[in-house]
Amino acid sequence: MRTSWQHIADCLRQELADYGGLLHLFEQQQRSLFDRDSQTVMGLGAAIETQARTVAVCRMRREQAVAELAEQHGQPANATLRALLPLLDPDARPLLEALIDEVNLLLHRVRRTSRQNHTLLTRAVEIHQEVLQQLRPTSFLKTYSPAGTVSVSGAQASSLSVAG
Repeated sequence: MRTSWQHIADCLRQELADYGGLLHLFEQQQRSLFDRDSQTVMGLGAAIETQARTVAVCRMRREQAVAELAEQHGQPANATLRALLPLLDPDARPLLEALIDEVNLLLHRVRRTSRQNHTLLTRAVEIHQEVLQQLRPTSFLKTYSPAGTVSVSGAQASSLSVAG
């Protein structure tokens, strides 16, 4: 029979694998951004969303297992796994500590890479808009919000003229 700490270790291993998959997708997206491969960037966006949902489900599963472990030991359901470690088999603690540390490290890398990609994507869109505005300045309207932010939108052309 598997003990609760073994189930939690399995959950942490799966979470590591899922975060690793998400990080891999973000790194692929970043390479595609630098290569200016818009088709791959678009495809990876959908894959990233799917993997992020998978990670969220996995994390909820692990949190539920930790809450059950806490309740078994008379602790609050929202107790952290690290806080519950002293209640577990001493031989299991180093494994669980290592898994917790690895999940936290990988989560930090995923967040950092996600922020970098977001910044790259945002800047790419801004540059694209600036180029379009320079090529067709009459096709865009700038409006200002009461807070002072600028919004740029495409203007409706009243008529099209054809040369020729």
